[in-house]
Amino acid sequence: MLQLFIIIDLKMAASLFMDLDGMPILDSDVIGYGGSGVVVRRGNLAIKMPLRYPGSSEEDVQSNIKVLQHEQEVYRRFNSFTEDLIDRIVPCSRLCTNAIELGFMENGDLRSYLQKHQPSRTVQIAWFRQMARALEQIHGKYVLLCDIASRNILLDSDLSIKICDFSEASILPLGTTMETVNDQGFSVQTDIGLLGAVIYEVIAGQQCKFNLFDGPAASQATFPHRTSLPSTASLWLGHIIEKCWTVGGFQNAHALSQALESADLEQENHSTNKKCTTLLEYFRGETETSIIVLAITFSALIAVTTWVRRQT
Repeated sequence: MLQLFIIIDLKMAASLFMDLDGMPILDSDVIGYGGSGVVVRRGNLAIKMPLRYPGSSEEDVQSNIKVLQHEQEVYRRFNSFTEDLIDRIVPCSRLCTNAIELGFMENGDLRSYLQKHQPSRTVQIAWFRQMARALEQIHGKYVLLCDIASRNILLDSDLSIKICDFSEASILPLGTTMETVNDQGFSVQTDIGLLGAVIYEVIAGQQCKFNLFDGPAASQATFPHRTSLPSTASLWLGHIIEKCWTVGGFQNAHALSQALESADLEQENHSTNKKCTTLLEYFRGETETSIIVLAITFSALIAVTTWVRRQT
């Protein structure tokens, strides 16, 4: 019996996390973790449970349990709209007492994927459309995401977008006018702004900090000043990102979704066509110039020939 306790103690010492029963969680099973939760793999499922370290206080554990229970309420809100389920969030198979059973996403999170891969613009625009459509559906359930980031966007086996982590989401009363609601600074506009930062990260290949809490004394979310955000000049879809970063640029996620649906690779093609047009104009101009030069030269030759004949 003593030997068994020693083995358990060694495992606990080597494990970063514990479950609520006090048993160690193998590091190899951990998919990811955040400020209040840890996600472990169990076959084809990803189980999210309250975060607990070996040295965590009971107060910390209870606080993390409340955060997970709040996220469960978000899923209950989503599932209450049985005729209009959201197809771009990580599927939830079951809500347990202190855990959430989710589908396992084979390609991990978007941020990690971008560190190893450079997706084509065709893939990128497909992602952006999926993100905007998901945000539109989530707002349609009277929920604000509040924490949109590439680390919270997962990729399925076919590289389709699945949004996860609703621990900080705001659940609003049914019938709320989403375009005007303000929940401690969070709004449809801050969600769109955060999504614009993800679009920028994918296109530019570098993270963009869309800081809603500027300064340690900030008590509520505030839309950041444009000067704190990077330039989008000459960036593909830069005009769309700019509108995301402008309060009222897009009235809602539906307007953003429509803009992305019509964008496609249009901007790149327009640029290419412009270059072609410029080249055609250049060659046309060169041809016209050559004809004029030839005409002047020919006229000069005629004049010289006529003068020579008269002299002789």
